[in-house]
Amino acid sequence: MDGIVLLKEDHKTVEKLFKQFEKAGDDAHADKRKIADQVIDELTTHTWIEEKIFYPAAREAAPDTKDHVLESIEEHHVVLWMLSELKDLDAADERFDAKMSVLMENVRHHVEEEEKEWFPDVRKAMGRNRLTELGEQMQQAKKRAPGEPLAVPSAKR
Repeated sequence: MDGIVLLKEDHKTVEKLFKQFEKAGDDAHADKRKIADQVIDELTTHTWIEEKIFYPAAREAAPDTKDHVLESIEEHHVVLWMLSELKDLDAADERFDAKMSVLMENVRHHVEEEEKEWFPDVRKAMGRNRLTELGEQMQQAKKRAPGEPLAVPSAKR
């Protein structure tokens, strides 16, 4: 699978979870907890493979994307800390829904920038063979990704 396609599939998976969360009732604490846990797992894995494999390859192939990569890493930092806070927050806590809402806004902004502003440049610079190779590497790396948001490199900066 093409690396950009793999990342976009991850984006779709997370967006579906966000929509489920938004549709859950105000008192659906158990459902919201389950959805939030899935979001935490998906985004932790996704950010890890981006930072370990995709971003370094994108910077190498398309040096003009350096600023996009650096901004994305900073966006990851914010998201990962929010994920770590959500992980330990009771779904009945009055801040839980608000924290999820801010997380969703941040992630949706990040996804839009990636997909519209710099994935096309990276695709052009890398070509299909390199993107397929990266996709395979990222798919394998998902198995090794940490389960803890703060174990992703950008969380430490």
